[in-house]
Amino acid sequence: MRLRASLGICAALLPSLAASALDRPANPGNYRALLLTLSPGDRMILAPGVYPSGLPITNRVGTAALPIEITGPETGPPAIIYGRSCCNTISIVDSAYVAIRHLEVDMRGEAVDGLKAEASATFAHHITVEHVQMYGFGGDQQVVGINTKCPTWDWIIRFVTIEDGGTGMYLGDSNGDEPFVRGLIENNLIVNPIGYAMQIKQQNPRPNLVGMPTGDNVTIVRDNVLIKAARASTGGLARPSLLVGHWPLSGVGQNDRYEIYGNFLYENASMIEGLFQGEGNLAFHDNVLVNTFGVGVISVPHYDLPRNVSVYNNTIYSVGRAIQISGGAVGTVQRVVGNAVFSNAVPAITGGVQADNFTASTANASMYVASPGTPLGQLDLYPIAGSALEGSPLDLSFFAAHLDHDLDFDGTVKSRLFRGAYSGSGSNPGWTLAQEIKTRGGAVGGDGGVIDDGGEDDGGALDGGVAGVDAAAPDAAAPDAAAPDAAPRDAALRDAALRDAAPPDAAPPDAAPPDAAPPDAAPRDAAPRDAAPRDAAPRDASARDAAARDAAADDAAADDAAADDATADDASPDDALPDDASPDDALPDDALPDDALRDDALPEDASSGAGASADASVAAPPADAGEIILSASGCGCTSSPESPSASLASIFAVVGLTRRLTRRRR
Repeated sequence: MRLRASLGICAALLPSLAASALDRPANPGNYRALLLTLSPGDRMILAPGVYPSGLPITNRVGTAALPIEITGPETGPPAIIYGRSCCNTISIVDSAYVAIRHLEVDMRGEAVDGLKAEASATFAHHITVEHVQMYGFGGDQQVVGINTKCPTWDWIIRFVTIEDGGTGMYLGDSNGDEPFVRGLIENNLIVNPIGYAMQIKQQNPRPNLVGMPTGDNVTIVRDNVLIKAARASTGGLARPSLLVGHWPLSGVGQNDRYEIYGNFLYENASMIEGLFQGEGNLAFHDNVLVNTFGVGVISVPHYDLPRNVSVYNNTIYSVGRAIQISGGAVGTVQRVVGNAVFSNAVPAITGGVQADNFTASTANASMYVASPGTPLGQLDLYPIAGSALEGSPLDLSFFAAHLDHDLDFDGTVKSRLFRGAYSGSGSNPGWTLAQEIKTRGGAVGGDGGVIDDGGEDDGGALDGGVAGVDAAAPDAAAPDAAAPDAAPRDAALRDAALRDAAPPDAAPPDAAPPDAAPPDAAPRDAAPRDAAPRDAAPRDASARDAAARDAAADDAAADDAAADDATADDASPDDALPDDASPDDALPDDALPDDALRDDALPEDASSGAGASADASVAAPPADAGEIILSASGCGCTSSPESPSASLASIFAVVGLTRRLTRRRR
C-alpha cells in the first residue's frame, strides 16, 4: 500500500513570496546553478547555445499568480538541451506551476526520454510545455518524448513537435496508479513514432493528494496531428496511434471524460493496429482519419468497458473497418452519429446506436470529397459542391455538453447539414491536411498562457481552460434539447457562453441511462490558442553548431548533475525505460507476454471480417498482474536557502523521499 503523505501543513510553513518577478539570463555555463534558485515569478531566459547537462527541474514550485518560466529564444538560433545517457533530458520532480517554452531537445540517440515527470516524484502539476521540438531519439520503441510517471494534473502540452521517436507521449503509468488528470493537449505534431503516437493510461482509484482536482473533469485532446506513415512496429509490438484508457471505476474521477476533437490522424503502418482506440467515457468528434493500412476507430473492452461513448461528425477513410464498438457497460450508451465513412469493410460501422451516418467505399470516395487517396499535400477530404454528404439536419442535442461540439474540424460553426468533420462544400477554406502543426481560425492568444489556476478543487482551470467538467454525460441531453446553432467562434465569447449554458435535461426515456453521469453544467472553454508556432521541423545542424559551446563552468555543472542525477528517478537502468520499469520493460510499456500482441486488435481489423461479440465482459486486472490485453481476438537538489520557495520545496522533498523509500520496500 503506497504511503500518501498529507501536505496540509505546507500552507502554514510557506515563506512570503517575492514581490516581483525576476528575469534571469542564463547560458550553458551557469544555467544549472540558476535552476536551483528559481523562485515564484522568476523567468530563466536561456541564451542560444548547446546545454550539455540536461534540464533537471526539482522542487521548483511557483504559484498560479507567479509561475516559474524557463524559456529559450522565440526566434533565431535556439537553445538546445542535449540528451545524456545517465538521465532523462528534461526531468521533473515535485514541481508545480512551471512553464517550459521555446526549447529544442536533442536526445542524440541516447535511450532516455525527452521530458519525464519522474516515478520518484510525489507530484508534478500545473506544468506547461509549449513550443518545444524533440528529435534525435534513435531506434528504440522504449524512448518517449513526453512521459509522466507520478500523479500529474492540469498540464498543458501544446505546439510541441516530436519527430521519429520511440513513443510520442505516454501519460500515466501502466498499472494505472499514476493518473494524468484534467490535461489539455493541443496543436502538437508527432511524426512517425515506432509505437504509440500518444497514449493516456487507464486509472485506478486516485491518490488523496492536496490540490488534485476533485469533482468531474475533462481531459482535452484537440487539433493534434499524429502521423505513423513509416517506422511503425509490426506484429506483436504494433500499437494504435492514439489510445486512451478508462477512468477510475469508482470514487473521484469516475465520471471524467475525454474530449478528442479536431485532430488529424494519418496512417498506421503497423498494418494491424488502428488509428484510435478508447474505453470509458469519451467524446470523439470532428476528427479526420486516414488509414490505408487498416482500421479507424475502435472502442471495445480493454482494461474496462466502453461506457458513455460518443463518436460523431468524423471523416474517416480506411481500408479496414472505420468504426467498431462493442461490449459497452450496462446502463451506458454508445452513439455513432453523422460520420462520413469511406471504407472497404462491409459493414463499415458496427455497434453503437447509429444515426445519420454516410458510408461509401474508398473507390467511390472521389464522388463525394475533393481529393481522397492522394499523398499529403494533395489530400483533401472536404466535400465537393453538391455532395451527398449534405442532407437533412443532424440531431446533435445529445452532445450539447461537449466542448466545441458545434464547431467542425476547421473551427467553423456547424450548419448541421453535413455528415463528416467538415460543415461546408466546394473549396476548403480551412487548414490543409499536412505534416505540420495544425492551426485554426479565430482569436489567438499572446504568450500561449502561463498557468492560471482557477482554484484547486472548485473546477478551476489551467490556462488553456480545462475546467471541472460539471457536465452531463455525453448521452444525457434530451433529444429535443436545442443545442446552439451559432455558438461564437471567438474563444473568450464561447467561454462565457458555455459557462452560462443551461444544463441539459435528463436522458430520454428510451435511452439507456448513463452510468454515473457527471453533474449538469457545461465545461468552460480554453483560452484563445497561441499565435503561429515556431518552425515545426528541427533546426539544421549549422544552427546547432553555431550555438555556444564554451561553457566555462562545465566541470561545476557536471558536479551538479552527478549530485541530483544520483537521486533522479531515471538514474536506475529500468527507469530510463517508459512506464512499467521491470524486466518486461525491455518491451514497450504494455509488452508483457500477452501484451506483446495487439491492443484490442480484432481479427477483422486487418480486413473486413465479422465484428466481435457484443456481450464481451472484462474484469479489471489485479494491480500486480501487469498489462493484460483483453481483446476479442485473444492475441495480439536541493533548494537554495535564498529561494523564497525553499521551505515549500523542502517539505515536498521530504514527502518525495518518504514516497521513494516506501516504493523501494514494495
